Amino acid sequence: MQELIRDFGAPLDLSIERKPETQYFHMQTEFIHIGFDGKRTGAETYLLRLLCNPGALSGKKLDEYTCTELGLQLQGGSHVTIPALKLFTYQFNLMSGMIDKGPVFGIPHEPFESLTDSTGNKLATDIRYAIYNNFIDFHTFNDVFSRPMKFGKGIEFLKTPGDQVVHASALRDAPVTLGNTIKPGSVFHNGRITLELKGISIVDGAPCAIVGYDSGECTLRMIIAVDKNQEGLMEGGSEYKGDMYIDLLSGWLRKTTLDEFVITQAGATDVTKPRIYGYTVRHILLRLIDRQEFEKPVALLQQ
Repeated sequence: MQELIRDFGAPLDLSIERKPETQYFHMQTEFIHIGFDGKRTGAETYLLRLLCNPGALSGKKLDEYTCTELGLQLQGGSHVTIPALKLFTYQFNLMSGMIDKGPVFGIPHEPFESLTDSTGNKLATDIRYAIYNNFIDFHTFNDVFSRPMKFGKGIEFLKTPGDQVVHASALRDAPVTLGNTIKPGSVFHNGRITLELKGISIVDGAPCAIVGYDSGECTLRMIIAVDKNQEGLMEGGSEYKGDMYIDLLSGWLRKTTLDEFVITQAGATDVTKPRIYGYTVRHILLRLIDRQEFEKPVALLQQ
């Protein structure tokens, strides 16, 4: 580790294969809704625990992930969990939903289509979608931005501090459908996503490359099933950026931050009718944690 820090100017190898070990992750996502008068109108916090069992350990073709708990706090109220997602297990597939048929990243939609919290309350469509999107966000960081790309450019092109690369996922459409709730034709269009090698840091005693990312200007279009005979339409734009801390010895992502700013308009598919406008700020903190911490009840992480 001391040699890595001392040799700061030497080229880094971010194309390394990840060390095959069981890994434990905690990700917290905060939505802050702000009115156009500048006042906060609401907030939600999501706490996701994921266990990764690499295929190299299990003998399976793909890495397997298990959600051991998902916590939720709405409008500063009591902390609840989502019973239906406890021990929810799936195999991550980078090509699924993008090139191959199937749901995005191999994450099935069915568990998210009708969710209740641990007090028995049925969750609204936007909350259910945000819960599903926790998993999409996690894999975007853990398996898209922070790993070498087999097709196109990725972090493997970053060698010395100051290097930048336009990521292979830039300027592409990503489907954002969810079962019968968010209908086909719903897409998130990526901006000019760039990665930059900023330097080296220490996270939990491990030397890490600091890789910054910036999404550029993104757009969103979601067709929402209101009932059997009615659809809603949400459109908007966003930009997100943050830093990833990639372990130089194991290849695993140890920490990620995100700040995103989103403007939307929503209403009936008839665009001549009145629209509802929204401004949301989103923050994410993702950490690799040890098994002892992982087995504790979900709670907010500190930076």
